[in-house]
Amino acid sequence: MHRAVSELFEAPAFWSSLSGWMVASVLKILVNWGRTRRVDFRCLTSLGGMPSAHSAMVSGLATSVGLSEGFGSTIFVVALVFAVVVMFDASTVRRATGLQAQLLNQIVDEVFKQHRLPIQRLKEILGHTRMEVLVGMLVGITAGVIINLAVDSSATG
Repeated sequence: MHRAVSELFEAPAFWSSLSGWMVASVLKILVNWGRTRRVDFRCLTSLGGMPSAHSAMVSGLATSVGLSEGFGSTIFVVALVFAVVVMFDASTVRRATGLQAQLLNQIVDEVFKQHRLPIQRLKEILGHTRMEVLVGMLVGITAGVIINLAVDSSATG
């Protein structure tokens, strides 16, 4: 069991995924700071925003698997399909849900404007625009390439 855990931490795919997520999350904080002039660490766990950390994570994974195992391997195809599903979901299904929440919040605001009832607002930022997904994907690919190059150079050097 101990060996299995240590192998996880030696896997470039693990570090590529984690690095993609971390870089995208830091960029999300910086983009939010540029917009609001406030540091908001909630961006680390928020669903939405520029760039997509989920897209960065799965793109880092797929890139690393492709570089390590070959782009024609079955495991790369699995990682690629997984990445496409995650990114498609983020930019369509979850995005649509966020837009619906925004509309429902507007309706609730209008209906309850006359009444003094507590209003529970829905979370509106659930998904990503295509640009947020694209930038997240580029961050993940970059992380996957850098991590795999670092692993390859340390193995040969």
